[in-house]
Amino acid sequence: MSPKIKRRAFITLLGGAAALPLAARAQQIAIPVIGLLSGGTSEADAFRVSAFQEGLSETGYAEGRNVKFEYRWAEGQYERLPALAADLVNQRVTLIAATFLQAALAGKAASTTIPIVFATGGDPVRFGLVASLNRPGGNVTGISVLFNVVVKKQVEMLSETAPTVVIGFLVNPANSNAGSDIQDAEEAALALGRRMIVVRASSEGEIEAAFGTLIEQQAGALLVAADVFLTSRTDKIVDLAVRHKLPMLCSRRECATAGGPMSYGANLAEGYRLQGIYAGRILKGEKPADLLPVQQSVKLDLIINLKTAKALGLEVPPMLLARADEVIE
Repeated sequence: MSPKIKRRAFITLLGGAAALPLAARAQQIAIPVIGLLSGGTSEADAFRVSAFQEGLSETGYAEGRNVKFEYRWAEGQYERLPALAADLVNQRVTLIAATFLQAALAGKAASTTIPIVFATGGDPVRFGLVASLNRPGGNVTGISVLFNVVVKKQVEMLSETAPTVVIGFLVNPANSNAGSDIQDAEEAALALGRRMIVVRASSEGEIEAAFGTLIEQQAGALLVAADVFLTSRTDKIVDLAVRHKLPMLCSRRECATAGGPMSYGANLAEGYRLQGIYAGRILKGEKPADLLPVQQSVKLDLIINLKTAKALGLEVPPMLLARADEVIE
């Protein structure tokens, strides 16, 4: 082999050796993976995912382009959440996005290192998710939506619309917020001179049994607690309430659009959009402990289904109608 050929072979070999580490490094640049953990179902949570991804896109991330998702749904069975959270940890996801309180608690119990971004209606300090709103500490932060803190106002609104002595309150006992919600509802009812009947349901059969108790106890109105399982059964609950001519108020807009007379609660889409923004900021390197305080999503929506209200013989106060964000006629 001539000296010239040997020199070319050496340069080629040298160039190939230099290129190998670059290729190896390129393969090591992993696309971040978000583990989305929910107590609901993929169908019921579709709007949550959409709002979350909208916020995420505002930080430059899009599923299928530069971020991946691992979805885990408990389908209303909250006892499955710890195992689902542990599975996401085993998958070594980059971040866990928890869509409500139980999911966030399960995520926190499963990992002290993987960042967790929650969106919850419960008090994150009271339930031990964070040390404080301003300085969360640890690996958890997120968005606090005004769901459970408006229970007293919901009782007042329901009382204005349905002048009854006895008000029913449907809760899911598996929800960590149930105890504080019941306390708030009973205090509000007492202040208004009303009596509160609490009924509990965490399964299909228990929902029907709860309505049987309400009718037996002569409840004249019903408040439905903010809960993922109960929300996933909105159509059934609305159908039973209308069938028994029971005026009802719940937290989610879907309750009113499904035929319930009224809903009042947090604008969830805004809360989950903010959660997506926080997730994107963490993917860019910000730390939950000190740099990302818990945000509060304060937008509340009042939706009145006037058609259903009239069918139930309800007189919606003009001032309440004037305050409504949407009136369905």
